[in-house]
Amino acid sequence: MTVTTLSADEARRIALRAQGLLGAPDRRAGVRGVLRHLGAVQLDTISVLARSHELIPYARLGAVGRPDVEAAYWGGGTSFEYWSHAACVLPVEEWPLFAFRRRQYRGRGNLWGHQVTPQTYRHVLDKLRAEGPLTSTGLGGAKKTAEWWDWSDTKIAVERALAFGDVVCTERRSWKRVYDLAERAVPAGLFGREPSDHECLRTLVAQSGAALGVATRADLMDYHRLKADQVDAVLADSGLVPVEVAGWGPQGAPGAAWADPAALAAEPRGRHRTTLLSPFDSLIWDRARTERIFGMAHRLEAYTPRPKRVHGYFAMPLLTGGRLVGRVDPAREGRTLVARQISLEAPKYVEPLARALREAAGWVGCEGVRVEALHDESLRPALEALLAG
Repeated sequence: MTVTTLSADEARRIALRAQGLLGAPDRRAGVRGVLRHLGAVQLDTISVLARSHELIPYARLGAVGRPDVEAAYWGGGTSFEYWSHAACVLPVEEWPLFAFRRRQYRGRGNLWGHQVTPQTYRHVLDKLRAEGPLTSTGLGGAKKTAEWWDWSDTKIAVERALAFGDVVCTERRSWKRVYDLAERAVPAGLFGREPSDHECLRTLVAQSGAALGVATRADLMDYHRLKADQVDAVLADSGLVPVEVAGWGPQGAPGAAWADPAALAAEPRGRHRTTLLSPFDSLIWDRARTERIFGMAHRLEAYTPRPKRVHGYFAMPLLTGGRLVGRVDPAREGRTLVARQISLEAPKYVEPLARALREAAGWVGCEGVRVEALHDESLRPALEALLAG
């Protein structure tokens, strides 16, 4: 069989298009369309410019209203939260596809702390059945003590029920999960479907390949955090086709990869998005893939001690022209967006940087941008002139 060979540049553009960052965005499908296309949007507690799940559609659609983003995710019966790449919002159509993971969790049984009694587990389900959707506070409290890790028996029970699929989270209120019975919250046509492990994995690998465009075996494993043997068991049946990508192998040799046939059918064309990316964006959440495709070794430094940080607490890569060309560590002070630290690869990227900063500021309701530290202070006059214009 003849294997298609792609240049590194072709693979990069295929990946950008597959992630919705090259070509005209589907504004009619909106935020829900972005979620269905990506298959998973990662959640995280950090909120600097905005929460990460808000930044994902913003990066692709522009300044979509933030209330519209929340409404698209929560409470409409079109999505649910589960363990995928990490804790993620997933299209509700993917509920059957995670049956393999729910069975896996049930097989393990004892999750997240000590074993709770069957009576506690039943109490949680009975309370949800009687009272409707509730947070862990409504169920009786999330913690035994003030320590963040010291969950109550009720919290352990409801999280276990979430993992097993008896309970589902389809909403967050003030960043708290709202739990409901899965049999009530998941559409009947989806709730009763229990595909085999092979069918779940085959479909998830195909979906990951479509969302990535072109991917190594490790990339496919990472997207929904599958194991090597799980991917290997279904790759040949996934519909993805083998390709080789120049520079993706050791020492710059061609590397083995898999591609979505639809991604190979037409050359990627169209408008490149200029935007700041969340570190949890699925374009760059896999650090090894990010370095392989874009040549940027990016790390989240939020949990790195301040003196050891290189690019800042929540440094967001700047995407423009289909390349990652710099980083901004943002903050908000009142109605001002503060760029605490900025680095750029070259002076020619000052204009797209200013454009990205102004758009981001307007989106979160800021009236101006203040730049604190530039890796190259000679760029400050040009950047501040563009920000003031």
